[in-house]
Amino acid sequence: MQHVIIGSLVAFFISFYSIPVIIFIAKAKRLYDIPDDRKVHASPVPLLGGLGIFAGFILGLLLNINITDAFSQFQYFIASFFIVFFLGLGDDIMVLSPLKKFFGQLVVAFILIFKGNLLINDLHGFLGIGALNDITSYLLTFFTILVVVNAFNLIDGVDGLAGSLGLITSLFLGVWFLINNDTAFALIGFALAGSVTAFLIYNFNPAKIFMGDAGSMLLGLINSILVIHFISTAPTAANLGTIASPAIGFGLLLIPLMDTLRVFCIRIFKGRSPFSADRNHIHHLFLDRGFSHASTTLVIASLSILFSALSFAIATTMPVTLVVATQVTCFFTAIYLIYSIKPLLQLHVVKKEGNVTIQEKKKPLLISIFYRKESAAALEEE
Repeated sequence: MQHVIIGSLVAFFISFYSIPVIIFIAKAKRLYDIPDDRKVHASPVPLLGGLGIFAGFILGLLLNINITDAFSQFQYFIASFFIVFFLGLGDDIMVLSPLKKFFGQLVVAFILIFKGNLLINDLHGFLGIGALNDITSYLLTFFTILVVVNAFNLIDGVDGLAGSLGLITSLFLGVWFLINNDTAFALIGFALAGSVTAFLIYNFNPAKIFMGDAGSMLLGLINSILVIHFISTAPTAANLGTIASPAIGFGLLLIPLMDTLRVFCIRIFKGRSPFSADRNHIHHLFLDRGFSHASTTLVIASLSILFSALSFAIATTMPVTLVVATQVTCFFTAIYLIYSIKPLLQLHVVKKEGNVTIQEKKKPLLISIFYRKESAAALEEE
């Protein structure tokens, strides 16, 4: 317990005090995320926030891990953290091709599976499937790691969103591992939570820095490790054990996973590459309906907490397949409700200057807290 608490505090303070230095260096070297038609920020924002997350996390972890609690594969987990961090950092600075990034992610997954012994070897009744043979187990674990890493990369589109979702998952699982005396994995969860919390202070709207691929891919990797370990150990856990661990693990990552799947299906249905850029992610839906960056993040994070709590609540009373079906139904119900929201902001002309009309968005008082705090004026040529 003591190591976990100290580890999270060390991670927090190292990240908190290193990020201003990183912001200064990023500005000096002009390492910015430049806005374009698809991105939602209007001015260049420094990258390399992932460096601050990684520094706090890795030092908080290494300075507080008790070697008697550490598992035999711990060294390979550390190696995978370094590889994915430098892979993302390279993309943030030099922009790597998707093929190079995918190859690097495959290497990381290979290390975790064959050296770190991280495997999903039982679905515990999902779709009637129990224990998996070796080939199926390897393929499913490869797929899970790659999908979760890229899902966090893709959901990182609004100030504070990816960090908030990663924080929620790491805290849920960190607490669960802690009450089950799985101290090493609890420390991984809490060290990540500490470093991400510090980062969010600088990343919440208006963001002073972005985490970049180095941060989002690291978040995805660590959360995939925590979830896979949870799936393997929850059925035999002494406290809050459950055979429906695959459904709970899925519920913890429901928003980034299902949003990625939904967006990919939309792109394929339109005859486009699933990796092509657009504005169909869940955060884009909120922004297009007038929500601010901050309220978008808060609403989506609240939904993630709700889905996570719901997953834990119903997993003890329902079969695994039915739990997953309920989760998917809840997600698409939420998406339907978001699509049903009509933009309530009305444009009213307030001033004319030559051929330019300056317009102002007027919003109902009761819902104003949920709508954009950005500039109320919009320019439109007559």
